[in-house]
Amino acid sequence: MTQRPFSRPGAIDLSGFNKAPVAAPTPDASGMSSAYCVQADEQNFQAVVEASMQAPVMLVFYSSTRSPGSVQLANDLQVLSNEFEGKFLLGRVDIETAPAIAQAMQVPSVPMVAIVVQGRPQPLFQDAVPLAELRPALTQLFQQLLAQGVSGQHQPRHAESADGEPEIDPRYAPAQDALERGDIDAAVAEYEKLVAANAHDTEAAGGLAMAKVLQRTLGVDLQAARTAAAESPDDVAAQTLVADLDLLGGHVEDAFRRLIDVVRRTSDSDRDAARNHLIGLFAAVGNEDQRVLKARRDLASALF
Repeated sequence: MTQRPFSRPGAIDLSGFNKAPVAAPTPDASGMSSAYCVQADEQNFQAVVEASMQAPVMLVFYSSTRSPGSVQLANDLQVLSNEFEGKFLLGRVDIETAPAIAQAMQVPSVPMVAIVVQGRPQPLFQDAVPLAELRPALTQLFQQLLAQGVSGQHQPRHAESADGEPEIDPRYAPAQDALERGDIDAAVAEYEKLVAANAHDTEAAGGLAMAKVLQRTLGVDLQAARTAAAESPDDVAAQTLVADLDLLGGHVEDAFRRLIDVVRRTSDSDRDAARNHLIGLFAAVGNEDQRVLKARRDLASALF
């Protein structure tokens, strides 16, 4: 791949751009969508670049009127953004609709591909490289970056349907389908595959945690479980089972409070088991949930 340097290397001047959130991915003209690709415009460009502080961002500049080959390159990079599962976030920049970005980056022609690491762009190439060559070239690139200590991983982003509801990422479809048909074991297995492929995928981790709650409570008699827990307040297995049932019943705070109390009353392996189970329930609810944030503070107080 031929590399042609930018005439203006270094940090990107973002003073002329707004700081809107990075939008959820939207399908391009070919109908493609990606969990690791966004359409960059003058409203969200600053946020796209700042995402490089977490993990590399790749920018592809294209134009359907000036270079049809550049559109194909952008589409191929979008395919690879899924395959690389968060090693980079792809920002597609149509220079016809976002000329200010092309001007700020001093893009001489399209296609143009650059990588941004820690807010600093580096040129990659200015050719319509075929997909068969792109894949090994990017593999080598990210191996080099890892050797230089550049790692991190982006979280998947999700598109919205026409009615404004978030669409299911196709990667999660097998697990969702399994849940819908009541095959909890299959759902757990599917989520485990996703977590194994990307340990930083918080949505997959949350789905796995909830699927395991469903798996543990399948066929359990609620009243019998509550009776057993009441009779043996320090039986960690009995308490965690009722916490699972409370969570499924929507009594999230009760589930958290029960296990935090167990942590306070127990020690050693019992305490570790209760704490680890509680952390799993945090993932099932969502780590940004206010109830989880409060329970984390309470857990820290119980531990220390």
